[in-house]
Amino acid sequence: MLGLELLDNGALAVSMDETGHVVARGRSAGEDLAAAAMAALEKVWSTPSAPAVAAINPESQACVAAMKALAKRFHGSFPDELPVASGTAAVIAEAWIGAAAGATEAVFFAVGDHSSAGILREGAPMIGAHRRAPAIAWLALNPVEREDYRKVGCLEAEVAAPGIVRRLIWRVKAGDPSRVIDAVGGDFTAVSIEHVLAGARDGDGVAISVMRDTAKYLGMAAANLVAIADPEVLILGGMMASAADLLLEPVRAEIVRRLPESIRQALTVVPASLGEDAPALGAARLASVAAA
Repeated sequence: MLGLELLDNGALAVSMDETGHVVARGRSAGEDLAAAAMAALEKVWSTPSAPAVAAINPESQACVAAMKALAKRFHGSFPDELPVASGTAAVIAEAWIGAAAGATEAVFFAVGDHSSAGILREGAPMIGAHRRAPAIAWLALNPVEREDYRKVGCLEAEVAAPGIVRRLIWRVKAGDPSRVIDAVGGDFTAVSIEHVLAGARDGDGVAISVMRDTAKYLGMAAANLVAIADPEVLILGGMMASAADLLLEPVRAEIVRRLPESIRQALTVVPASLGEDAPALGAARLASVAAA
């Protein structure tokens, strides 16, 4: 089976057996997502067949163009619809062979360069009337109306990597000293999420404060997802898993604060276990089940 995830500027492909074991993995960068997809596929399969596709931003112009090019390349193998959203594909994978293996009621929530989520109900993904659910980036958590909220959504503006970096820079420009800025020689444009995470681990006060606020937003968003979906398992992915030392327990604590005991007691919260492979794995799993 072949799975493919279309990213902002590239693609990740995986080849797997029927149990989900990854046999080969290929990544390719580039703004031309169709070319990146083919390059990634060729790294895992000498003569690629049509892959199952997930996308971090299925409605973007680049993704739509890539899907048209892939359909042409594979002779119309793709239906005339958007690829599955990465968060939806990830929850399928995690409930298949990942941290929530065997669960039929699960929620996946992750944050990295973007925020993503997926909801599994009675073993089937919830995709909504227009294949956009759950559009977690647009979850409103702040009554303030800001331009960046209107562009990318309130949650994404606050907790995705660019938003975390932006909040630290705002704090420094407002007068709070941070060794994170010293580490990049005072060049604000050079600050990355890795610098912020490293600063928090090294005891930088501003970085710690920014990550603490990030955990609050993430916990609030996770609690809202749980309140709506009532899952058996909540799977926390992206930075909440890869930077678990900074985020996992604070996010869990915020979830506890936001939910009644009856819901908390019935909920299992786990870090995601499949990492960046999850969307491609989940897309392939969904396609194989649909074809069975």
